[in-house]
Amino acid sequence: MFKSFLRDESGAQVIEYALIIAVISIALIVALKALTDNGGSFSLFIASVGRCLTGGACP
Repeated sequence: MFKSFLRDESGAQVIEYALIIAVISIALIVALKALTDNGGSFSLFIASVGRCLTGGACP
């Protein structure tokens, strides 16, 4: 029974997906940090994007 437990790989896909999600999450955090590193916060960045999309003044 112990040997069959060690050979069972049914949970391997879940772990792979979790690792992929973790890497993508870290990349998004780094990208957002780089976008908001100009002294502003993320909410200011979103407000700026909103102004640009609605025809307002873009920085």
